[in-house]
Amino acid sequence: MDIISLLIFLAIGALVGWLAGTIVKGKGFGVIGNIIVGIVGSVLGGFLFGLVGITTGGLLGSIIMATIGAVILLYIISVIKKA
Repeated sequence: MDIISLLIFLAIGALVGWLAGTIVKGKGFGVIGNIIVGIVGSVLGGFLFGLVGITTGGLLGSIIMATIGAVILLYIISVIKKA
């Protein structure tokens, strides 16, 4: 992975984390928090979509899949925090 790919990966992670934070809590978590939520959410979304058998194509499909995974991740975190 070259530096440009890494920067694009982190930018998409930040975008997805911000989107998920906006959907779930109404605000973001800062740049680093958004990147972490976005990256972990994209891995979770990819895993869950793979279990169901849904494949996404292109950048937009990947962003949607990652956002859904990040929203699920934030929901799980909120349930754990309440317990």
